[in-house]
Amino acid sequence: MTDAVADAQRPAGYPADYPDHQILWSRPEAERAGTPLIVMFHGYGSNEADLMGLAGYLPEDFTVAALRAPQTLAPGAYQWFPLMAARDFTMDSVEAAVEYALAWLDEVRSQHSSVTLLGFSMGMAMATSLLRRRPADFAAVVGLSGFAVDPAAAGAADYSYFRDAELTGTVPLFWGRDQADPVITADKVEYTMGWVRGHVALTKITYPGIGHSVSGPEIAHVKEFLEQAVLKP
Repeated sequence: MTDAVADAQRPAGYPADYPDHQILWSRPEAERAGTPLIVMFHGYGSNEADLMGLAGYLPEDFTVAALRAPQTLAPGAYQWFPLMAARDFTMDSVEAAVEYALAWLDEVRSQHSSVTLLGFSMGMAMATSLLRRRPADFAAVVGLSGFAVDPAAAGAADYSYFRDAELTGTVPLFWGRDQADPVITADKVEYTMGWVRGHVALTKITYPGIGHSVSGPEIAHVKEFLEQAVLKP
């Protein structure tokens, strides 16, 4: 396939200069067919290896795939889109990241019985944004020390890319955080609290003292959540 043909087949909003997808898998390809899939989205300034250490603590039924963000900050450090406080942040950059992830996911989803999204920090913003773009496509979402993107904060008050009206509170979403998280600002928490109401079936647990991180008890709760929300017959 030529570069011109490849570019023509990419979805609208997918920048031509984005790199090929880089993914880490928890299983070899021959063992993935028919398994439920968890897609992991790392945080700002990190990479696809960051969250893979959690895979061994999740239910063994799942295949885990960790995707690298497309924008390079430095060697080994990537972002999905600019920080919301940055001057170059736009909702177009969020859309581009979502389309980038979906372009890969659409290639592999047919091999799996379901797809669950898990994101840390900015990765939670990605996971919830994919859900908001494709409300019927995902079994569950796990958000760790993160937030959902507020289009109005970026000057996009009338925003149709997210199909929130189709989210009727049935998709299970786990949100774990420390109320004293020093990184996720109060406005992001307030918006996310408002968004989850009526849009998802929320399980929200706070973990005092973990700051902007993930704890052992939290991952134990995530495992239980996945067993009940995705694996339970």
